[in-house]
Amino acid sequence: MSHLTDKAIKAAFMKLLEEQPFEKITVKDIVEECGINRNTFYYHFQDIYALLQEILDEETEKSLKSSQEYLTWQDGILQAISFALENKKALYHIYNSVNRVRIEKYLHSVVGKIMKEYAIRQAAGIRVSEEDISLVAAFYQCALVGMLLGWLDDGMKADPEEIVHRLGIMLEGNMKNMLKKAGGQA
Repeated sequence: MSHLTDKAIKAAFMKLLEEQPFEKITVKDIVEECGINRNTFYYHFQDIYALLQEILDEETEKSLKSSQEYLTWQDGILQAISFALENKKALYHIYNSVNRVRIEKYLHSVVGKIMKEYAIRQAAGIRVSEEDISLVAAFYQCALVGMLLGWLDDGMKADPEEIVHRLGIMLEGNMKNMLKKAGGQA
């Protein structure tokens, strides 16, 4: 029963986020939306911020599990932003609130892990230090997160699949070349 209540609270919160800015949502709104009492809410979550953090943590975990199955960083990135695409208004309401930093941390975490895994795969057969692999992954992480934040700032108007596809074409082979140079093999 507890798991179902958890899901109901999260669903109610996401529904409310689709309708109004984060700052305007109260615990009262959430409990009324899902038909529970305040004590039940507080049994599951410390506050609305903890609720938001748990949702983002779950999405991070889901994205990272899925990204391990992909061969390209592009597929991993698209999986990571699928939450944003499925919940555009809600994400925009979070991003344009005081909780913007939570979205930024989510993106840094997910994109960082995707790029690190990809860099490790690209480094196979190349004599390169772990430190340089991490440095190359961090470079791509910062570039991609910066672009994603720009996309969010612009109201998520551009098609992310098209952008990621175009970047994939432009950057093809660059990471492997960077790793070879770092290992003195280029």
